[in-house]
Amino acid sequence: MNDTTKPLNFIEKIITEDLQSGKIKQVKTRFPPEPNGYLHIGHAKSIVLNFGLAKTFGGTCNLRFDDTNPAKEEVEYVESIKEDVRWLGFKWDGAVRFASDYFDQLHAWAVYLIEEGKAYVCDLSQQEAREYRGTLTEPGKNSPYRERSIEENLRLFEKMRKGEFAEGSCTLRVKIDMAHPNMQMRDPVIYRIKKQKHHQTGDKWCIYPSYDFAHGQEDAIEGITHSICTLEFEEHRPLYDWFIENLPVPATPHQYEFSRLNVNYTVTSKRKLKQLVDEKYVDGWDDPRMPTISGMRRRGFTPKSIREFCDMAGVTRTDGVVDVSMLEFAIREDLNANAVRAMCVLRPLKVVLTNYPEDKKEVMIAPGHPQRDDLGTRKLPFGREIYIDQDDFRESANKKYKRLVIGKRVRLRNAYIIEADEAIRDDQGEIIEVRARVIEDTVGKNPADGIKAKGVIHWVSADESIDCEVRLYDRLFTEASPDAGGKDFLQSINPYSLEVVQGCKGEVSLAQATTEDHYQFEREGYFILDSRYSSADKPVFNRTIGLRDTWDKAKDKIG
Repeated sequence: MNDTTKPLNFIEKIITEDLQSGKIKQVKTRFPPEPNGYLHIGHAKSIVLNFGLAKTFGGTCNLRFDDTNPAKEEVEYVESIKEDVRWLGFKWDGAVRFASDYFDQLHAWAVYLIEEGKAYVCDLSQQEAREYRGTLTEPGKNSPYRERSIEENLRLFEKMRKGEFAEGSCTLRVKIDMAHPNMQMRDPVIYRIKKQKHHQTGDKWCIYPSYDFAHGQEDAIEGITHSICTLEFEEHRPLYDWFIENLPVPATPHQYEFSRLNVNYTVTSKRKLKQLVDEKYVDGWDDPRMPTISGMRRRGFTPKSIREFCDMAGVTRTDGVVDVSMLEFAIREDLNANAVRAMCVLRPLKVVLTNYPEDKKEVMIAPGHPQRDDLGTRKLPFGREIYIDQDDFRESANKKYKRLVIGKRVRLRNAYIIEADEAIRDDQGEIIEVRARVIEDTVGKNPADGIKAKGVIHWVSADESIDCEVRLYDRLFTEASPDAGGKDFLQSINPYSLEVVQGCKGEVSLAQATTEDHYQFEREGYFILDSRYSSADKPVFNRTIGLRDTWDKAKDKIG
């Protein structure tokens, strides 16, 4: 049952009361995505909520695809959604379900409504129907086809089913009230002609039910006890209830609405996400800058961090915007506790240790994690030549600079203290090498002469390291609300959202990295092996998130 130390959200309270009163015996929820795109962070909240409620109250949760529009749906989306749900750590009850599984029953119920005098075939064009519908302040008017006889409607609907009418020439509508204050109740369309092959049913149908007609009846067929939707479906609830009341359904589910997950610096419209993909602003639906679950997975977000973020965002009935920094906090917290440490030099600068024998080799031992003995140790080859990062050396610097400076000392992480003597430049005056000395007997201890190092820097062996590429990702948009007020969201794309760094040098342990392994590259951030572009010859690592929030500095760069 529920964790009594945590306050119940409003849906948990409803379920608790329904169980205690005997209104229901077992909770049954469902996650009902439309397979017309990849899932995004907003869907993650719905997944966590629906599957989480089922788990909390010892019930079950179905995965059901509302596939009522074959023009926009693809098997690719079906498979990606299944993978996303599994990756987030959830298991649906029984087989995967589809709205299309119930097309025969939905068609029979449409016929039933015609026979009851509650549905009619309407020949109004889309434009005419819009004009007849009225406005928020003015009632609509009845279609001139509303009073067709039951016999004529049955005959016309059968001709629709047989494909004898062109697309858009007619629809099947239910008779409710064209003057109803709720626009959804003004004789809504429940069937349209779409002469398109369906990814599940093939060419069997050329008429397809509307989402509103199908959704509640699917819930009833599956015995869903709590049909949980986001707030934009609140005005659809009277229609949901009307269908349940006017059809001989096997159960009477109820719809509950909660606030959708809106995150700043993000767009979650499937249409806009598809535009980003189609117009090549990003590298596919799983681009690590995308707010899709597959993109976040490729970037290195963990299922736990996303579940924690959804829990932190909460379940309420008030729409709002969650700061993306909360999501970034969740992943930093998880990776700080669980990511194995490693060293990777992004912009290598060679250091020659002039007093270290050329033929001498050592192996330094470093912890896999400073607080996690269970993550073991790493072996770091050490020799006369090493690489450090270019930003970790200056010929001269003030006292605030705690890295390598001529005449000053710095500690190499998990290795010796060294002191810089000289910088070597090429013909263009660029520093290409640093000459330095090892301070003897300083591995794990301070020097005997008492002169301590002022800082610690990361490094890798020049002879025994791996060549790799590192991709530094940042927020895709420069504005907190990129599409607010009808703005062109494409104008807010961050030109610095991806920096590809070639020629990086990683410690040898990274040669064994898999796309399941998370790393903290010391002093650089958290990284994961890219699932698309990595190869055995050239690993590619994606930065999941930096060690700390540097967005304010990034905005200064963008201007």
